[in-house]
Amino acid sequence: QVQLVESGGGLVQPGGSLRLSCAASGSIDSIYTMGWHRQVPGKQRDLVARITSGGRIIYADSVKGRFTISRDNAKNTVSLQMNSLKPEDTAVYYCNYNNYAHNYWGQGTQVTVSS
Repeated sequence: QVQLVESGGGLVQPGGSLRLSCAASGSIDSIYTMGWHRQVPGKQRDLVARITSGGRIIYADSVKGRFTISRDNAKNTVSLQMNSLKPEDTAVYYCNYNNYAHNYWGQGTQVTVSS
């Protein structure tokens, strides 16, 4: 089992920045992917960004150039730096851990972009 604890959500004005962090604990594998997804009410949970153990990164087109994902393998953490935030970025953001056999999710953290 893997547990994920997220932090860093909140309310920010359009154009502002937020940083999300997620720490994994428990039975950590040697190879795994961590990432962030987001979900708004009534819609599916969508990928925002993910990063493999080897550092390969994928971003959703909607966040390219604005969001940066990073991870610290020694600390089993992943972070998402979100800049130039837009109202359409408003969602619950979920941390994800995937060891290619199981998928684990954090509890979610609300990000609201509004003036």
